[in-house]
Amino acid sequence: MTDWNDERRKARLRTTRLGCRWRRFGRSRRLLARAGLALIPVMIVSAQYWVHDVYPEQQRLAQTQPALHHIYDAAQPADQDTAVVDLVGLGNLDASDTARALPAFATVGQVWAVQYDNAGIDTAVISRMIAEHAEQRGVERLLLAGHSMGGIIALEVAQHILDDTELSLLAVVLDCTPIDLHAVRPAKRDAGEDMLRWMGWLPGARESRALRFAVETAARRDRYLIDHPRGMPILEPNALVDAIDEVFRDKIFEENAASNSLIEAQFLTIVASGAADNLVALSRERDDKPRPAIVFMRPHRGILDDVVDVDYSQRAIFDRAGGPGGALFVARMYGTGHANPIQQPYVYNETIETRVLPFVTRFAERTEDRAVMSR
Repeated sequence: MTDWNDERRKARLRTTRLGCRWRRFGRSRRLLARAGLALIPVMIVSAQYWVHDVYPEQQRLAQTQPALHHIYDAAQPADQDTAVVDLVGLGNLDASDTARALPAFATVGQVWAVQYDNAGIDTAVISRMIAEHAEQRGVERLLLAGHSMGGIIALEVAQHILDDTELSLLAVVLDCTPIDLHAVRPAKRDAGEDMLRWMGWLPGARESRALRFAVETAARRDRYLIDHPRGMPILEPNALVDAIDEVFRDKIFEENAASNSLIEAQFLTIVASGAADNLVALSRERDDKPRPAIVFMRPHRGILDDVVDVDYSQRAIFDRAGGPGGALFVARMYGTGHANPIQQPYVYNETIETRVLPFVTRFAERTEDRAVMSR
């Protein structure tokens, strides 16, 4: 038996290793070969990610389009010529559930809910869709209601309605709407900006459910990570499991959940918001149409809204639509948080019935009287 010899073993490895006979650029060629072998698992994982995660979502998005859902008829047949159009905010696709929670709007007229295009947002397309539906249903007057970021969409749609259609606009109701990016609480703003950065450099990020899972779970970290004054945050396993379960249930496997592309478009709408300019345009007197009332619904204390600084938004809206003779009405609500009519339907409906709609009616009558006097 030959004695074991480490030098002999090393010599044998040198003569049998990959590229041992490569003389010219041998070291560089061997390095490239090893790198290629190391990339094979990465390529396999990337292919699976694209085939099973990204491509199916791309196919789904290619077939989506905005829609308008009829939720309620007008409570009184005489009001069928008026419609309330509801729009939801960041992370949501369809306003139907929110509109169903607000039957008080049926005292104004028909109630419709906007379903966004999961591929993105085009307010001109939404306004044309509303105008076409209004013509089919015999509607002449509109009230737009936007919840959270949906208020920014509502303001832009409102300007399209006034500029490009024959429809009259009674009011725009803004529920905890961030008038610009500064109105978004820093933690929520940072999460949105992180997602935009990932969208920019990660291939398939606009369609990836895996990325959506990571972003949504990270956005809930205040539930399962408890700050420790003297060290690393403490992880609460049960809270983490609950957060993961919620993400899978409401964001990953829910058919009506907003896509990454839609969330990106919604957040960019806030970033590039022209809501302040829209407010100024809506508050301007027109010869052909009365200006709409502006209603801002919010919790009675600003700190109760953990997403939007409603105090900041209220000041910004007042600067553009309030003041003497202004069109603004602020409705403070007790027991509510951030744009949550589904969770607090009683408070919202009572506020709409007893405070919001009476103001809208009075404002419309006052505006009409001024128009008559000026003729």
